[in-house]
Amino acid sequence: MRFFCARCFCAQSEMPAVQLLLLACLVWDVGARTAQLQKANDRSGRCQYTFTVASPNEPSCPEQGQAMSVIHDLQRDSSAQRTDLESTKARLSSLESLVHRLTLGQGAGPQETHEGLQKEMSSLRRERDQLETQIRDLETAYSNLLRDKSVLEEEKKRLRQEIEDLAGRLESSSQEVARLRRGQCPQTRDTTQDVPPGSREGCGELVWVGEPLTLRTAETITGKYGVWMRDPKPTYPYTRETTWRVDTVGTDVRQVFEYDLMSQFMQGYPSKVHVLPRPLESTGAVVYEGSLYFQGAKSRTVVRYELNTETVKTEKEIPGAGYHGQFPYSWGGYTDIDLAVDEAGLWVIYSTEEAKGAIILSRLNPEDLELEQTWETNIRKQSVANAFIICGTLYTVSSYSSADSTINFAYDTGTDSSKTLTIPFKNRYKYSSMIDYNPLEKKLFAWDNFNMVTYDIKLSKM
Repeated sequence: MRFFCARCFCAQSEMPAVQLLLLACLVWDVGARTAQLQKANDRSGRCQYTFTVASPNEPSCPEQGQAMSVIHDLQRDSSAQRTDLESTKARLSSLESLVHRLTLGQGAGPQETHEGLQKEMSSLRRERDQLETQIRDLETAYSNLLRDKSVLEEEKKRLRQEIEDLAGRLESSSQEVARLRRGQCPQTRDTTQDVPPGSREGCGELVWVGEPLTLRTAETITGKYGVWMRDPKPTYPYTRETTWRVDTVGTDVRQVFEYDLMSQFMQGYPSKVHVLPRPLESTGAVVYEGSLYFQGAKSRTVVRYELNTETVKTEKEIPGAGYHGQFPYSWGGYTDIDLAVDEAGLWVIYSTEEAKGAIILSRLNPEDLELEQTWETNIRKQSVANAFIICGTLYTVSSYSSADSTINFAYDTGTDSSKTLTIPFKNRYKYSSMIDYNPLEKKLFAWDNFNMVTYDIKLSKM
């Protein structure tokens, strides 16, 4: 490509100007590879000088549009470079500010800068450690709060249960006081007098059962149903106050809790825990003359366990007796064989295939468990909720879950006769799994849905 440098018209007077133009063109084209000066007459006969310089980059001259495009490209490049420069200036300013802050002075040298950085890092580490410590403290405090909340909730549940128990006892006490004020004596004789078992003194027909009095509530699910008792004929070292209790929920029931004092029983602090050599079944166990009598699990065997020596004295099968769910009471619980005590001694309530599920009574010899006498009734065992014996007469309870149940049937072994009854009986907690008579205290003992309760009774005069 060649550039047009200058044009001049030859005249003597114009020579200095031409010379200056040529000089300017030479200066303009410093660094060019080649340069040419041409002289020729134009159409009018005038002398024309032409000065050209070869372009080092372009092989030919661009058109007008191409030139404008190149100019626009140069302008864009210039703008982009200006933007980059401004960005670089901003970053440089930020770095200068950072260096200034770290060196804590404009005059700090490399050593001072390093020391400033070390101080800054140490300060940041201290702040980090403090934050981590604060976070750990907060986490520990939160964990402690959760634990305290759980403890308070458990305490709240326990207190609520105690309030419910106290309310039940207060209700029973209020009813007892009201009954005494009305002159409704719950029994026909002084219960503080001991009546020797086997004697008919003070006996009569059951005519009234009082409101249940709650003495104790079981603490765990194993106490939903069970059996508790006192010995109506206690032997040394036991007294009429000694109490035993068995939680019968489970497949391997062996523990028998012993309480020397009534207060220990009510507060739940046993004096001793017996572990039976074989598991028991049902809620039909009793204590009589210093021995625990119970049905061995999954068998028709009755076991006599002497509590003082902790030894099994006697075992005896009840001939043909159903067991492990063949002829239980209506509530279940494998209550096929139910032991009982009254003024006449030790009894067993059961049924057989031959009796087709009807209740059979047998009086047992407490020493060797031999059957002394047997009676067959006309009431099906599975149609009643429970049964007990008073003065040689069998009484049955119609329902274990109805709040307003009844004593609905009586069978007198003395006359071998039976009759229906409608004596009101309260299942306060609606799941009575055990009802027994204590001839020494003239009371019914029962286990009603975790609760151990007693009932006063009234017997007619003979």
